[in-house]
Amino acid sequence: MKMLLATHNAHKAEEIARITDGLGITWVSLRAFPGIPEVEEDGATLEDNAAKKALLPARASGLWTLADDTGLEVAALGGEPGVRSARYAGDGCDYEANNVKLLGALEGLPDDRRQAAFRCVMALASPDGRVILEEGKVEGVITAGLRGAGGFGYDPLFLLPDEGRTLAELSVQEKNRISHRSRALARMRPHLRQIASETGGVLRTASQRRAAKCPLCGLEMDAWHCRELCPGCGYQIDCSDPS
Repeated sequence: MKMLLATHNAHKAEEIARITDGLGITWVSLRAFPGIPEVEEDGATLEDNAAKKALLPARASGLWTLADDTGLEVAALGGEPGVRSARYAGDGCDYEANNVKLLGALEGLPDDRRQAAFRCVMALASPDGRVILEEGKVEGVITAGLRGAGGFGYDPLFLLPDEGRTLAELSVQEKNRISHRSRALARMRPHLRQIASETGGVLRTASQRRAAKCPLCGLEMDAWHCRELCPGCGYQIDCSDPS
């Protein structure tokens, strides 16, 4: 079935297509829908941005849409750059500018104060407003200089202690096996598989689903996964809540 990948980033599109190979999904990018406006990434959290980036294109295209927001969280910087990772050096900046700013912010700090985590939040949205969220995380250390020619973004600065290499020093296959994005996708795969197996990727009828009510606004909807948002009020059910 056809699904929309809400990104213009060719590196990200290739990575996700490789990781989801075998699910029977044909991915199309936003280039196939030039009329869909850019989504302003003004959310306070990665979850906010990921959901927003998936919902607008899903409603505009009529296709299930996968989007993500990724942040590099550096402990010594209070979690920065975080939700502003892509624009850390300012709007319109490039990877090099972001890396230069990060190295400057950590200049002189010893290795034991350079801990960081890459966190990826993925949102899968249906045209009728259903949103499923999943997260992947990988921990590491920010190096004192660029290492490796692969990857993109902060990859040349993100050292994996157990590997002794940065993400940019890994092969594509190695990175896909352990990256924050691959971990988020691993958690998203069951949802993708289920949707792809349904006729045309269309939601099942109400008689085929187990109904649930949002505990906040009372909206009737499908039985929730524990990281799904209510399309009526945005409530996020907890795993301990009754379904």
